[in-house]
Amino acid sequence: MIRFGLCCIFREQPIKFFTTTAAALSRLDRPAALRKIQALCLANAESLRAALGYCQASGIGCFRIQSQIMPVKTHPTQGYEVVDLPEAAAIEAAFRACGAFARDAGLRTCFHPDQFVVLNSPRPEVVASSVRELEYQAEVAEWVGADVINIHCGGAYGDRPRAMADFARGLERLSPRVRSRLTIENDDRTFTPADLLPLCRAEGIPLVYDAHHHRCNRDGLSVEEATAAALGTWDREPLFHISSPIDGWDGKGPQRHHDYVDPADFPACWEGLDLTVEVEAKAKELAVLRLMTDIRRRGDEPAPGKGKVRAGTRGRSTSSGSAGGSSGRT
Repeated sequence: MIRFGLCCIFREQPIKFFTTTAAALSRLDRPAALRKIQALCLANAESLRAALGYCQASGIGCFRIQSQIMPVKTHPTQGYEVVDLPEAAAIEAAFRACGAFARDAGLRTCFHPDQFVVLNSPRPEVVASSVRELEYQAEVAEWVGADVINIHCGGAYGDRPRAMADFARGLERLSPRVRSRLTIENDDRTFTPADLLPLCRAEGIPLVYDAHHHRCNRDGLSVEEATAAALGTWDREPLFHISSPIDGWDGKGPQRHHDYVDPADFPACWEGLDLTVEVEAKAKELAVLRLMTDIRRRGDEPAPGKGKVRAGTRGRSTSSGSAGGSSGRT
């Protein structure tokens, strides 16, 4: 059964997450800055509980927690440790309560750190800051029960094999609580599923297969082949991504995400799988709910001259063949 996922924020629901900037905090003395951060963290824990409640009520099975759930946590000058906050225990307890709610409701949570997390960067200071960010997100992930912290491999820097080797070396700097949650995703410009699968197998890292990225950044694998290979890297429920291009596959810049997902872009080979699919669309909860309805209808439609067929048994021409197909739909 597919578990659909909502990413970070809402389009229409009055559920907001709060942040601040290092510049704003620098205008306060340190105790006042920590009090402000503490208030934001507690407010975000309350918002997270509301977000999870909305997901439960709406049949959305996964929620991606935004990276700044604890604002500027790893900033070089304004960052802090949880124990620095006056009500550290209350903050941890609030997030753990969110985790208990998610567990009881059967919801999944995950993280997707921002693009500045680059474990294979040639700049040591970038790698060091990436490790700090991953360790922070793993701390919160432990509180809320999130089992995925998903990142990209980074840049190729003119030498793809060396870049991937540098990524593997970066893994050695991570704690067990990061490594046990870490996943890697194929991107839309540099690293394809075929590039990453050997790394995933060698290092024991699950591949978050992004079908949109694969259609933009093609290799010799079909969507079906990439799906099967990615599934084989997981030791828990797999998590994949889906989205559609804002101007269609023949438009300029197909990497950019549409407000909604065209159901024709949802691979038929995913139907019937036990799988989390995060919907990366700008309309947020509206896009998730629409896609859930579209896929349910697609599974219920009778084939020509036949009765109803179960989702995952029908097959569609839009999800067969190579990711290198001219239409971009495979």
